[in-house]
Amino acid sequence: MEKYFSTIYVELIFAVQSKDCLIAAHWKDELYKYMCGVVRAKNQKVYAIGGAADHVHMIVSIKPNIVVADLVRVIKANTSKWINEGKFTHKKFSWQKGYLAFSSCKYSIDKDIAAIQAQEDYHKKYTFQQEYLQKTRNLNLNPYQKQIFDWLS
Repeated sequence: MEKYFSTIYVELIFAVQSKDCLIAAHWKDELYKYMCGVVRAKNQKVYAIGGAADHVHMIVSIKPNIVVADLVRVIKANTSKWINEGKFTHKKFSWQKGYLAFSSCKYSIDKDIAAIQAQEDYHKKYTFQQEYLQKTRNLNLNPYQKQIFDWLS
């Protein structure tokens, strides 16, 4: 077995299909616990999880033995199935195809975790679209370069 030391922090953001607000307050904590379990089953670690009724943020540490896209695919597939089988929503639940993955560093991880833990308060003032546009601009990215989410035009 290879020996290595690696600490790669990634913030993952994915949204509910068609920007529907389907993640209800009365079961979101169960969803977050389930998501953490999916990540742990892949031998990765969740540092923070939070969001709003239409999207989820996670900070995870990624070991070099996994591809971010594969981890996101597993999280989204497992949680969609879990939500639908549990009949948590009045209609079929699915995540949008796109997602965002931003690197985070050891020096800002505490600030990034606090921001995710404050998502509920943040979204009392700002929409997910406003958050996305601000976050991508802060990182000097063109938010319209790719159609990450179906509500971008």
